[in-house]
Amino acid sequence: MTPLYLAVLLVSSAVPILFSILSIDVIKNWKNLFISTSLIAVVFLVWDILFTHYGIWGFTYKYCLGVYFLKMPLEEWLFFYIIPFCSLFIHFALFYAFPNLKLNRGLTLYISIFLIGLSIFLILTHFSKRYTIVNFSFLMITLIIGIKYKMKLLQQFYFSFLIILIPFFIVNGILTGAFTETPIVWYNNLENMTIRFYTIPIEDIAYAFTMLFGNLMIFESLNGQFKAT
Repeated sequence: MTPLYLAVLLVSSAVPILFSILSIDVIKNWKNLFISTSLIAVVFLVWDILFTHYGIWGFTYKYCLGVYFLKMPLEEWLFFYIIPFCSLFIHFALFYAFPNLKLNRGLTLYISIFLIGLSIFLILTHFSKRYTIVNFSFLMITLIIGIKYKMKLLQQFYFSFLIILIPFFIVNGILTGAFTETPIVWYNNLENMTIRFYTIPIEDIAYAFTMLFGNLMIFESLNGQFKAT
């Protein structure tokens, strides 16, 4: 047994934790971050538990510690706290350095409408694939909420998400078998479009956007920094 999954999570969190302790705290309100992350984690953990139960995805247990809850390794539960923390750290660090960096409102709206339309198309054309349907349904709902209530935040997040995708592809690549004989997290290809970015299902990009922007919307609402626009 090699706890590779835990090692990936710990290495991912090392830099933002050290930066927050030794340098500048770009997150500031940790209590609200914990609340927002926990609320999103509940949704995604329910999703995760159901998908594990129905075999839509699963885990190679030799890469895990051996501690399980509801058939999921401890590392999978930690994932929904560590990865959002690392990703949102990148978002806040980026806008700490470049506070005025954002897309204009019109372009943000066009991109969002395009992604909503694409989501509807993929749902209708892959209606038998549960992983595809759930991911793009959640993405569509998240974008609609973002357009209506958090447009300013969405204008920023499109920039930061492009940066977040770099470590995302590295971490998710490791989890999906880019560097191991068998993947730490495997996917049932009958339930997705089988389109991969190397070893990563294309649906995971929608998954990441929904989880992170949903978290960010709640966090900023708790902070009272953005009002409906």
